Amino acid sequence: MIRAATVNDIPEIRAMIRELAAYERAVEQARATDEQLREALFGEHPAAFVLIAQDENAGEAVGYALWFPRFSTWTGTRGMHLEDLYIRPHARGAGRGKALLAALAAICRQNDYERFEWWVLAWNEPTIAFYKSLGVELLDEWTVCRLSGEPLMGLAAQAPPLVNQLSASGGEAR
Repeated sequence: MIRAATVNDIPEIRAMIRELAAYERAVEQARATDEQLREALFGEHPAAFVLIAQDENAGEAVGYALWFPRFSTWTGTRGMHLEDLYIRPHARGAGRGKALLAALAAICRQNDYERFEWWVLAWNEPTIAFYKSLGVELLDEWTVCRLSGEPLMGLAAQAPPLVNQLSASGGEAR
């Protein structure tokens, strides 16, 4: 069963985020707290949304997909970015990952999203094979860029005064 997450799912979502981070060899980077997730997922202006894969018999959450809308200047339309897709090891192979992706694809269609995109680690060959079996196009010509920590702070310190007054939405002055 695939369902929308509720605020009561936060501890389980956080646990699965840490499981995914451990699988991706980066558990030390998974620092989100229950409070941060509550605000990000269920606050006044949600930053992201979550679907839960639930074992119908046991009633337990066995996976999740966390996504948020994005925008393409090329198409002039919104799309979807899948941040996390995770199925617990004991629940893999039963079609739950595909069910989550299908549910997300349906959300894309309902919202006229033209693109559904995500990243996959280059070493994660089983997952890449799974995605390819669904007809996913791998975009090898793109490289992910990340600015964080001290380099982010250093660059931000060089911003002109007006930019320092912009809100988190990127356009409205505070």
